[in-house]
Amino acid sequence: MSNLVTIFGGSGFLGRYIASRMARQGWRVRVAVRRPNEALFTRTYGGVGQVEPVLANIRDEESTRKAIKGAKVVINCVGILLEDRRQKFQSVQVQGAERIARLSSIEGVERLVHISAIGANTNSESISARTKGEGESSVLKAFPTAVILRPSIVFGVEDGFFNRFAAMSRISPVLPLIGADTSFQPVYVDDVALAALSAALGEVPNGIYELGGPDIETFRKLIERMLKVVRRKKLIINQPMIAAKILSYNLDMLQIISFNIFKNFIVTRDQVKQLALDNIVTNNVGTFVDFEITPQSMDAILESYLYSYRPYGQYTSIHESAGDN
Repeated sequence: MSNLVTIFGGSGFLGRYIASRMARQGWRVRVAVRRPNEALFTRTYGGVGQVEPVLANIRDEESTRKAIKGAKVVINCVGILLEDRRQKFQSVQVQGAERIARLSSIEGVERLVHISAIGANTNSESISARTKGEGESSVLKAFPTAVILRPSIVFGVEDGFFNRFAAMSRISPVLPLIGADTSFQPVYVDDVALAALSAALGEVPNGIYELGGPDIETFRKLIERMLKVVRRKKLIINQPMIAAKILSYNLDMLQIISFNIFKNFIVTRDQVKQLALDNIVTNNVGTFVDFEITPQSMDAILESYLYSYRPYGQYTSIHESAGDN
């Protein structure tokens, strides 16, 4: 186990899958996170001492350098969906990404894999998408041979997409959607991790790759699919964009005037901008085909974890069967 990989955000949703795959390949894995004590579970991914959480904050030069030092490969999984007093899109997705790439180059890292997102665009009206694009540019400037992966919405056991709406379906008779006709191409988290592993091993040329699953569906169709899996009937309402903009503005303002005591986890102005645009593979860059990976469908995965949201949980099928007799 002489090869060392540093994974920034290695205990997060995607990062933990990448860490697990790298460990199974025999690598020593350094899980670089802000709170190592909350990442101790990653130690179980390998043998004794093979996977080790370390303190690192990509907004801090010295801790980032220490986390990179000695690594052969660096993978950056850090990104944010919402801003708070400390974590800003600019400081995390641009400056932090640049810092990792620059220090990786200085420390002699052989390969750098940067996780971005479909929709990353330096000209985007969305701050998140724009800073993702600026981050990509900064990474390639500092580390020209980096591999950049742009997944669509990522789903899996710990996801914040299907789980969120499935939880809402338990208590609400109505599911309001913003951008119900916007198209998405959900991709299974472990398929993205497999692509990251392949990039880390140098099995694909440097460049940008967009990763989407085999199914392209509108937001409404995705929620209808989820409701079918959880065996619930709910009214789906498409909120007009003007109403969504007003709502998100008021919620954002409430967070500001409360000095972040109130956290806007409902919908932000930036999210409304993103929900107006399709989130699918453009075919202008690399795809899963270049990795020789066949991505798994939602049908193959969703039931394995959404069953818990059914009216009778794991016993729903038995209850349905008994009701038919």
